[in-house]
Amino acid sequence: MDLQIEDSVLVKKYINGDEKSLEVLINRHNQRISSFIYSKVLDRDITEDIFQDTFIKVIKTLKKGSYSEEGKFLPWVMRIAHNLIIDHFRKNKRMPMFEGSDDFNIFSVISDDKLNAEKQLIKNQIDSDLKVLIEELPEDQKEVLLMRIYKDMSFKEISENTGVSINTALGRMRYALINMRKIIEKHNIVLTN
Repeated sequence: MDLQIEDSVLVKKYINGDEKSLEVLINRHNQRISSFIYSKVLDRDITEDIFQDTFIKVIKTLKKGSYSEEGKFLPWVMRIAHNLIIDHFRKNKRMPMFEGSDDFNIFSVISDDKLNAEKQLIKNQIDSDLKVLIEELPEDQKEVLLMRIYKDMSFKEISENTGVSINTALGRMRYALINMRKIIEKHNIVLTN
């Protein structure tokens, strides 16, 4: 089958009963989706499970005829995968606690049993360095960054919560990241281990 066929055409063909089209779609996006899932869960087996669950959901939705994202197949699949990743962490009680806690932890999705003592020290150091960095941001940028990274809120939710437009929220997030990069350079902080 010609690999240059548009995703949307393959989706239509699959809905109309051509099973092979789904195989082409999975093979085409396999690497990208698997890498995305792995970057969040850091475990091959869990990645495989979530990848399969993602496509089970994709198949169910397509078979039911409820798919309407014309030509935007990959972003739609990535959203499904992202939601399943969040479900996975909720089930495993590894989601960061937000309410009433200023103990934000960007690494709380990494299971601690995989970290040896030395790595734990590095992890704690990075956590405290990040808190210092975030504190240096202007208030409006800090607010958007915390809502996005630690509360996993969409830009729509952030705009509703802060009373600014989605574009303004996006702009603040962009500037927050630019400023954090500058602060990291200023302090010579290394955020890798």
